[in-house]
Amino acid sequence: MNHTAEVFQPLQDDDPRTVAGYRLAARLGAGGMGRVYLSHTRGGRPVALKVVRSELADDATFRRRFGREIKAARRVKGAYTAELIDADPDGTPPWLATLYVPGPPLSDAVARSGPLPVPAVLWLMAGVAEALQAIHGAGIVHRDLKPANVLLAADGPRVIDFGISLAADSTAHTATGTTIGTPQYMAPEQASGGDVTAATDIFSLGQTAAFAALGRPLYGDGPAATVLYRIVHSEPDLSGLPERLRDLLGRCLAADPGERAAPAEIVEWCRRELGRDGGEDTGPAVWREIAGPPVTVPPPVAATGAATAVTPAVAPGSTAVHTAPWTAPAAPQAPFVSPGTAPAPWPGASGPWGPGAPQR
Repeated sequence: MNHTAEVFQPLQDDDPRTVAGYRLAARLGAGGMGRVYLSHTRGGRPVALKVVRSELADDATFRRRFGREIKAARRVKGAYTAELIDADPDGTPPWLATLYVPGPPLSDAVARSGPLPVPAVLWLMAGVAEALQAIHGAGIVHRDLKPANVLLAADGPRVIDFGISLAADSTAHTATGTTIGTPQYMAPEQASGGDVTAATDIFSLGQTAAFAALGRPLYGDGPAATVLYRIVHSEPDLSGLPERLRDLLGRCLAADPGERAAPAEIVEWCRRELGRDGGEDTGPAVWREIAGPPVTVPPPVAATGAATAVTPAVAPGSTAVHTAPWTAPAAPQAPFVSPGTAPAPWPGASGPWGPGAPQR
């Protein structure tokens, strides 16, 4: 997924060319909520613009919940999240834009290269746990944390699609009697229709980390009902996991939500384990190998439809809450290229627990 032609798909006949003034440069993907496109801010910063599918957009309940979730998501400023910078829940169709993360989903990285080594899994867990601290601190439960929603940037993981699952979940449940989410990564209480809390995300983090370490879902594949039955009625089999990960994952995957580890505990536990490898100069190199080579992001699209390159603006800091669509510059310059090197995200340098955590 790191090859430019695979990451950035050309727009199809049924794709819009603009959304609320944002000119679309490529299609990034599609999912249960709708389609995702590449666009740019006024300063040329790439964004992922997500357009809600019509079945949800036509539901008044969804729009109300979507608007509330967007307000909450604007408060999330974690270093390991893809920040929400613009949105219109009342648009036709509703949409939102987050900072674009140049890196593959964890699901694709594992499919391409196999299970991650233990130090990379620890770094992954620490970064995702810090992201959950920021998300939960804003009063949001992710509800659909999974490998496809964790992107591997050059300087660490980024959690995406937080703050929008509740609106879709309520709408789909009312209409079909089903629950939005991915069966392999649901918590027991979510699978059985119980209360969903911040601890639900911790269970999903445990399953996501187990997938990274094993190269397959911890509870296996198969029909959704079969997988959900295993999650609700059986203990997780941790015997295939590296021994260093079993205690922490066992805490994350406790059946009782009250017994699961808190995000701060996970960050501290991972920091301590990574500290054991402090004399090894393998961390940054291992992470860069997992994230894959950098990709060249397509330049903004001019009003005439021709691609016009701009020099990207400095990434917005943690206080950025809104931006504006891109406007064609007077003269073209160099396209945005995702960074090929990363600040060393390992003990002794920086990390999700230290002062050197990456800032956008």
